[in-house]
Amino acid sequence: MEPRIQYAQTKDGVSIAFWTLGEGMPLVVMPNVPFGHAQLEWQIPEYRDWFEQLAQKRLLVRYDGRGFGLSDWDVTDHSLDARVLDVEAVAARLGLERFALFAPLHSGPPGIAYAARHPEQVSHLVLWCAYARPPDYARSPQVQTLRLLIAQDWKLYTETVAHAVLGWSAGEPARQMAALMQECVTPEAAQAALGATVDFDAAPLLEHVKSPTLVMHRRQYPLMDVEVARRLASHIPNARLALLEGTSLAPFLGDTEAVLAAINEFLGEGEQAVAASALPEPSAFRTVLFTDVEGSTALTQRLGDARARELLREHERIVREALAAHGGSEVKTMGDGFMASFGSATRALECAIAIQQAFEERSAGVGAHGPAPLQIRIGLNAGEPIAEEDADGRGDLFGTAVIAAARIAAQAKGGEILVSNVVRELVAGKGFLFSSRGRTALRGFDDPVEVYEVRWQEEEG
Repeated sequence: MEPRIQYAQTKDGVSIAFWTLGEGMPLVVMPNVPFGHAQLEWQIPEYRDWFEQLAQKRLLVRYDGRGFGLSDWDVTDHSLDARVLDVEAVAARLGLERFALFAPLHSGPPGIAYAARHPEQVSHLVLWCAYARPPDYARSPQVQTLRLLIAQDWKLYTETVAHAVLGWSAGEPARQMAALMQECVTPEAAQAALGATVDFDAAPLLEHVKSPTLVMHRRQYPLMDVEVARRLASHIPNARLALLEGTSLAPFLGDTEAVLAAINEFLGEGEQAVAASALPEPSAFRTVLFTDVEGSTALTQRLGDARARELLREHERIVREALAAHGGSEVKTMGDGFMASFGSATRALECAIAIQQAFEERSAGVGAHGPAPLQIRIGLNAGEPIAEEDADGRGDLFGTAVIAAARIAAQAKGGEILVSNVVRELVAGKGFLFSSRGRTALRGFDDPVEVYEVRWQEEEG
């Protein structure tokens, strides 16, 4: 059955069409700018089979970028940053907290930019026949010749590109692709979108991509040398290179089985790892961290729901970036706070300090953020929580160690990190500074608990 078309709204007011298929861990497939049509692609058998096979193991999300397909055509901004906004809109509309990203050809630079800017969201990045530097593609004599055809003969251009992209031996698929290209975008919009790719330079961002990355390329693809893929993989810290045989840019033509096998193996490693780490062993020793936005209720009353929610999303972004950087597992979010767990007390405390430093830096530039600095309180405790799945099958932690961590966090003021004596002893000799807050009565506990404040601001000096 054909997927249902839905819409997401970007921050700059553009409607982005998308559909979803399957269930499981999400894989967001970016379009090959500017030729994509979420509905018409489904009517091409090879395209449809490709999508269905990708969706067998996961939730597949496919969207049309601004200016083409079923998304808004009346746009003037085709920049790299605008393409990033398209992904952000779809992810926000679906509430995707973590997903893999598939970026082909001209979506390569926006995909790289998104992964570098949102490390907490992108679990894996798959680059298909992509580039980071515009000269790697745009200076090809064949590409320059093809682009001259857009304004001169649109029909001839689409037919030539279809054969060049799919392979000169492609018959009916090339004819269908040319017809699709003619339907999904105007010549003027195609020229504007492709012209903007000349400024798609994501090379400076490569070293900042923290997600495991798979760089895939077909050796005989005529419009871009295989050396581009090698350079791309060599400049991304955690990347691997998969060179496949074939001439077609379309992954659904040629040796599709090899393409699917490489993607499934790559993403499967992460899916298995996430499944394994989502639920710790029962009674495994963990350090539990809670964050909470101080005065969130008053913040909502003062700023209104929309502005307050925008600030809370900023809190979520900062915390998730810190968790990803320090090996923390997000257990759950509670509107204005997080519960996370760590296998290492040292990493947990380093994460807490990183969070407070990030918010301190944000507050220092509060003029750029409006009249609402965010103050975060953090509490940590360590012990052997009980790990169970909730009604929705998600991992959760319970028990005295968790309750104590939450109560300790409630004792903190904005900008403070409070820890139990257990945490302090676990990180002894690691260079952290503490000051005693004395024995503190925690709600629900019979005996007072020794609580310590982390002197995190002195860590900078």
